[in-house]
Amino acid sequence: MKKSYTVSALLIAAFFAFSYCNPPAKASGRVFFTEPADGAVIEGKVKVMMGVEGMEVKPAGELVEGTGHHHIIINGSSVEKGMVVPADEKYIHFGKGQTETELELEPGEYSLTLQFANGLHESYGPDLSQTIKITVK
Repeated sequence: MKKSYTVSALLIAAFFAFSYCNPPAKASGRVFFTEPADGAVIEGKVKVMMGVEGMEVKPAGELVEGTGHHHIIINGSSVEKGMVVPADEKYIHFGKGQTETELELEPGEYSLTLQFANGLHESYGPDLSQTIKITVK
């Protein structure tokens, strides 16, 4: 019985050593707002166009490496890598693979964060996000 515990302990130690020496790879690519521009002053509805490079836009529901979909976070920051992006009036999901939308925002100053996440809505983290500031009149 002692041998099986020793082998298990060695396997666990090897796994942690490998994980420590080989951290998970960063998500490759970038996401960006094609429209609006950072600092834009907008009257009426806010037309938003979302882009991504190095990843493929795919509807939510299936976990496929190198793919995901967009989320817009209003007056918030990127979601930590691996965390599920919440869904409410502040966190808008585009799980059908949409790359453009119109937002109806009250007059004021806003930060918009574009966050890319996988098919299970798990964030790719700050590496695949972009934040801009806009003013709605």
